[in-house]
Amino acid sequence: MYQKRTSIVNHLSVNVILILSTLEIGDSAHIYGVTRALAVQREREFFFGNEGDFSGYGIFNRPILLEPVTEAITYEAEAISPFIKVNNITINAISTSSVAHIGNTKSVNMEARIKHIRQLEPRER
Repeated sequence: MYQKRTSIVNHLSVNVILILSTLEIGDSAHIYGVTRALAVQREREFFFGNEGDFSGYGIFNRPILLEPVTEAITYEAEAISPFIKVNNITINAISTSSVAHIGNTKSVNMEARIKHIRQLEPRER
């Protein structure tokens, strides 16, 4: 059941919103976000010139297995008020395909795939 309500926010403080993230106040039908990133850490600064090709890393090509909930869910809801009331929210950061949402959403699909690579100089023994 998708119930429409009115969101009322007295005070909201957000320091940082990064990398395909969403701050949503109010109802939405669908929220969809995808982030793909290569995070390369090197001891010495140099570039090969062919970097940034996601196809070379399996993590970006694998299907995400999403199994829908098929079991019966029974619940009782009583809509006492047609409002979502929030007095004060403080958020330090929202990052990498994330969502901060005050309201109703029918469907949310968020995906973040990050390949971390560390390239260290050989150590002499």
